Amino acid sequence: MKKPLLTLFALILFLTIHAQESQWYKGNLHTHSYWSDGDEFPEMIMQWYKDHDYQFVALSDHNVIPEGEKWKTISKDSLYRNAFQKYLEKYGKEWVNYKKDEKGLQVQLKTLEEFRPLFEEPENFMIFKAEEVTSYLEDKAVHMGAINIQEVIEPQDGNTIVELIQNNLDAIREHGKETGQPVLQHLNHPNFTYAIKAEDMMQLDGERFFEVFNGHPHVNNYGDSLHNGTEQMWDQVNIAYHAEEKPLLLGIATDDSHHYHKFGEKYSNAGRGWVEVKASELSPAEIINAMENGDFYASTGVELSKLEFKNAQLSIVVKEEENVNYEIQFIGVKKGSTKSEILKKIKGLEASFQLPDDILFVRAKIISDKIKKNPYREGDTEVAWTQPVRRK
Repeated sequence: MKKPLLTLFALILFLTIHAQESQWYKGNLHTHSYWSDGDEFPEMIMQWYKDHDYQFVALSDHNVIPEGEKWKTISKDSLYRNAFQKYLEKYGKEWVNYKKDEKGLQVQLKTLEEFRPLFEEPENFMIFKAEEVTSYLEDKAVHMGAINIQEVIEPQDGNTIVELIQNNLDAIREHGKETGQPVLQHLNHPNFTYAIKAEDMMQLDGERFFEVFNGHPHVNNYGDSLHNGTEQMWDQVNIAYHAEEKPLLLGIATDDSHHYHKFGEKYSNAGRGWVEVKASELSPAEIINAMENGDFYASTGVELSKLEFKNAQLSIVVKEEENVNYEIQFIGVKKGSTKSEILKKIKGLEASFQLPDDILFVRAKIISDKIKKNPYREGDTEVAWTQPVRRK
């Protein structure tokens, strides 16, 4: 009888270990360093995010991943020379390889393989190997996040914006198939140089994620008198995706951080936008799987304690912050309509929306009256966006 008992015990232990409850993980999927056009060493950047309670970060420099030998010439500006001294003091001369020659002060950048062990801890902090695949068509910019890649993905060409996006999207997806690893791809800041219209995104095959919010000052999140903002674009694209029975487009928020020493509205700083992902564990596969399932929300500060879509009802509970007021808006599209509208709004911490048959899809936006510290635009308050959902 001992063997069956041992087998039963092993089964119970296995189920206990693997039946972990999902939890929320905070992460930024768009980050730059000295490896491309950021102004800080990757170790200092990772330490900032870890110190500010992020659980994962994608270091996504332009058309490069942190591998091989790369030297950075440090600006003579005292701000950046002092920053180098802080880096040197923190990590020491045995870690920092630098030299002075006719080019000035040069520092060899550490690779991901070298600095990753300094920060990663199970269930505490993880670094995605990533790249911002960057292409241009004349003066129009197309940037795409490729998360959890194994090697550099070369940017693709195209004769039109749609073709350019699709070719890069296909290259990123093909990389995932070839490596056998889950890869998350997202279309970045469509209103940067006003390169991408909702009509362009409607024509894409396989686009699942885009940046509804990006913290860079030049990305035009809110549009202008001639261009729609990213939220309007989001709903327009999903009207088309719904009609074509495609998976709905999901929205992320990111920092797109470049500047770590100068702060303000005209700089791209850390801490402006992120995602909160509900996953069973902190691993590339589980984070990506949860996001593909829509188990996440985007935020610039508002936190949720409950987010559930069950029996065609979207339910939300906001994590209360003292002396802060909240409005929960349910935004959706009615059958036959060509635009989204606020279907219901509640002032308070808790709200739900029962999705009727005549609504194509609904998402929630939670708006606080707390002024965002170091905002994307002056006067911005902290907000959060849930993902669009629809009846099965």
